[in-house]
Amino acid sequence: MATLSVKPGQRFTLPDWHTNADFISTDAERQRSTSHQVRQEGRALRNETNNQAKWDEHDNRTRLAERISSVNRWKETLDKCLTDIDAEIEALAKVKEAAERALQAKNLSLDVAIECLTLRESRRAIDVVRDHVEEELHKEVKLIEKAKRELQERVDEAFEQLCLLQEARQQLSFDHRCKMEALEIDRVCLSLSVDSPNISYKVNPTRVPDGTTGLDGWEQNSQGNKENAEAEMKASTKLREETALTIAQTNNALEAQRVATEFAFRKRIRDLERAYDELKWQEQNTLEEIAEMEEDIRRLEEDLRRKMQDLKVAHTRLETRTYRPSMELCRDQVQYGLTDEVHQLEATIRALKEKLAEAQDALSALYRQLHRIQTDMGYKANSLVLDNKCMDSRRKLVVPAEKFVPEVDTFNRTTNRPLSPLKNGQLELA
Repeated sequence: MATLSVKPGQRFTLPDWHTNADFISTDAERQRSTSHQVRQEGRALRNETNNQAKWDEHDNRTRLAERISSVNRWKETLDKCLTDIDAEIEALAKVKEAAERALQAKNLSLDVAIECLTLRESRRAIDVVRDHVEEELHKEVKLIEKAKRELQERVDEAFEQLCLLQEARQQLSFDHRCKMEALEIDRVCLSLSVDSPNISYKVNPTRVPDGTTGLDGWEQNSQGNKENAEAEMKASTKLREETALTIAQTNNALEAQRVATEFAFRKRIRDLERAYDELKWQEQNTLEEIAEMEEDIRRLEEDLRRKMQDLKVAHTRLETRTYRPSMELCRDQVQYGLTDEVHQLEATIRALKEKLAEAQDALSALYRQLHRIQTDMGYKANSLVLDNKCMDSRRKLVVPAEKFVPEVDTFNRTTNRPLSPLKNGQLELA
């Protein structure tokens, strides 16, 4: 007789079977939902980190570019400062040489004055008197010795100032070299990318190296070097002017004294000489002023033309920007800047036109004055040709001033202008 074989183990009910199937479906849906959420969060994280990395890299590239621009501006400033200080050193050296030549030139005047005093000791009898000529000769000797002392002081001061300028230049040069190296490093950093072959992980790259300074300290260092150099250049410029003035004043004073001494010998022609020399000096300075005024008028006209072109550019920019579409047509900083530029240029053009008219009026007045001076010079020259016939022993002192101070006029074209009061004073001595 056959028997039923039953598998041993637990038997589940049909509801349990349905419950298990529902549980598996529900759990599968929950797991898929969890997986979907994780995938979405992963994608969002990838997008967010990618964007953050790109912006961080963009921001740092911008910062590097701005830093390079800032350092480059300082480098250009130091370039200009170095150029200026080199020019100032050269200018001061030339003025120092001019002072040394002027100092050397005074020896001739001193020798002539002593020679005249020695020759006059050969006078006899009643002619051996302390007359006005002898008094003027003694004054001349004292004036020459004083001029030599003053010029020697200026030469010593110029030497000291040259040393200070060289020291300031060394500081500028060192700062300039550092700026160049920093620019090279930052430009290399700016050129780096993920495709660069020489990038790698570094040990503690965020450390602060020893000797690191703050941005304010960096700025103050360069500013201090610049200000120190500018201060030394200002002092040098003042010294050049003082030295040029000393050269001119000593030359003019000695010239005035020479003329005064010769007036004692030649009373008859002294007024004519004084008037002719004064007119000659006035003519020279008037011609120089005319040349400078004509050059300034030319520059004013050029500046006026340039400003009008700049105004056209500003107008065109403003007009062109009115065609921006929709909300882009906003009054941004560019709009305000261009508007201010137009107003400024219009005011500048008005000022230039007014100044150009003034300059042209002044030039006409100078030409009228030059004509009067040259006419009067012709009268005085004719009288001098008739009267000036002696004083051979002192003719070697009549040397053009330019021989002794050629560089002085380069820096101060009006160096000899104090001569007129001295010449007026020499008449009182006579």
